[in-house]
Amino acid sequence: MRASTKRTADLFALNSLFNAVLILSVALVVAVLLLESLPMIYRDGIGPLVTSVWNPAREEYGFLFALGGTLVTASLALLLSLALSVGSAVMYAEFVPPSLRPVVRNLMDLAASMPSVIYGLWGLRVLSPFLRNHLMEPLSALGLSGILGTPSPAGTSLLSASILLAIMVTPFASAIIRERLLAVPQHVREALYSLGLTKPEVVLIELRYIRRSVLTAMAVSFSRAVGETAAVAMVVGNTVNPNFFRVFSPGYTISSLIADQYPNAEAYYYMAPALFYAALVMFAIGLAVNLALLRYGETR
Repeated sequence: MRASTKRTADLFALNSLFNAVLILSVALVVAVLLLESLPMIYRDGIGPLVTSVWNPAREEYGFLFALGGTLVTASLALLLSLALSVGSAVMYAEFVPPSLRPVVRNLMDLAASMPSVIYGLWGLRVLSPFLRNHLMEPLSALGLSGILGTPSPAGTSLLSASILLAIMVTPFASAIIRERLLAVPQHVREALYSLGLTKPEVVLIELRYIRRSVLTAMAVSFSRAVGETAAVAMVVGNTVNPNFFRVFSPGYTISSLIADQYPNAEAYYYMAPALFYAALVMFAIGLAVNLALLRYGETR
């Protein structure tokens, strides 16, 4: 009995140590971002957050265009991913025969583990041209380019990045939702069917029953969409676009801006602090959205 108690205490201590190391690591990352961005914060304050002038020759670094591009692409990806992930999770939990579930699960997990650069190559050579030819150019021909923007010759755009991000984050969100759906107690399902409800009605109630898990999945998806770099940099166009709400046009996200500009940062005094400042803002966005979604789930 004493040995079992000692093992339990040791496991608890080890788990506490791992959690402490994790929290310390995140705190160190935030501290580095803050310290490296201080020169830019001292010089311009919140100026970079409200201007879209990126002119290294004059040491002017306003990244509102990248901040807006990040929010637009991540928000569109979140909306698309919500429908895709919930639909795929419901299909897996309610309609796929148990004998086929291992195959379907492995395929979905394979999509989640695929390197992002592969998604980027596919998005650059297949998705972006397809959207340009079958969506962007037809709508632009109807006179909507003034609202939605002008497509680039390659089809790279904020919309392409949004759809690619939705495809990339859906397997993560779907895995969370499907496992929670499968964990719904059987007596709950039987009680619902005993009331004479149809399968669609039962599924809707089950989704409400696991709404916290759905919100967790969306929080994970949004964080992944905000921070994705390689794939987004390949399809977003990497163009300073103050009109970031025109999703047919090329643009920047914060992550693609950092990847694109950091190799040149050492040649300028304030570019590196500006990029760290942008990274700090990106971290704050992800943290705020996660806390808001999880807090909303606790109060519902």
